[in-house]
Amino acid sequence: MKTTPVTAADLAASVIAVPPLARHRDLTISTADNRALIQYLEEGGVRTLLYGGNANLYNVGAGELPELLDMLEAEAGDDSWIIPSVGPDYGKLMDQLEVLKGRDFPTAMILPLAFPATGAGLATGIRRFAERFGKPVVVYIKSDNYLDPTQVAALANDGLVAAIKYATVRPDPRQDVYLRALLDVVDRRLVVSGIGERPAIVHLRHFGLQGFTSGSVCVAPNSSMRILALCKEERWDEAEEERAHFLPLENLRDEHSPIRVLHDAVTLAGIADMGPMLPMLSNLAEPQRAPVRDAAIALRQHDTQLAPS
Repeated sequence: MKTTPVTAADLAASVIAVPPLARHRDLTISTADNRALIQYLEEGGVRTLLYGGNANLYNVGAGELPELLDMLEAEAGDDSWIIPSVGPDYGKLMDQLEVLKGRDFPTAMILPLAFPATGAGLATGIRRFAERFGKPVVVYIKSDNYLDPTQVAALANDGLVAAIKYATVRPDPRQDVYLRALLDVVDRRLVVSGIGERPAIVHLRHFGLQGFTSGSVCVAPNSSMRILALCKEERWDEAEEERAHFLPLENLRDEHSPIRVLHDAVTLAGIADMGPMLPMLSNLAEPQRAPVRDAAIALRQHDTQLAPS
């Protein structure tokens, strides 16, 4: 597992996979199935894995965190970079800090708290965590009223930000006043597109971001990595053509639930058995599974054609 400090080159080197977390029927962590997914991603060229919302870490308590971190440390390849997530509330954040402090993870992502929170309070909580952690953290922005760009810049200027996962959904991602304002005050090399393949090309082409996160990369790692490579070469039309393969599954994720659809899609595509979702989330209802199965299998079949022989 990569343990060296985070650099801008790290953020741009790989699609940042945001995988689900496999569990047994009794809700304990399934090491074998998580290993299968990690190896599948690594075989597809992915070297950065961020365990956050798709892994339902919002609902993981501090008591289970040591086992989770042990598993991730043991199963990641030597050159893979694992980013765990903590929070979102301040009490859990500080409880989990005590678990993380003795580990070699070079950063952790702070899960966003929507309520009860204020921008000033969030900035203070992130600052206190990062200072006590002794390492810069990943700030996750999902809405305009979460943190003001100047608050993010203050954290970044003090060396407390390893990356910013920007994930505010827009009807047209080219029209984004907040992102423009953010990039006016922070180094754009810190900011990654955080909403998967759908807006990634716009964010890289029109805003100059260097990388993106993805959930569906867990089904099609070769294809997602190809999109990143094409964007770096400014072969935008080819990148758009490659991205089209993701849209049927992404449409289902938007329709039903990005987290729940991805969790079951990995299982239905035959990659690994993700098992049941930890409450307070739940797996898809049976009528929703058939279209997800079809989309996931089609995307995986396309990805297989891109795999190195």
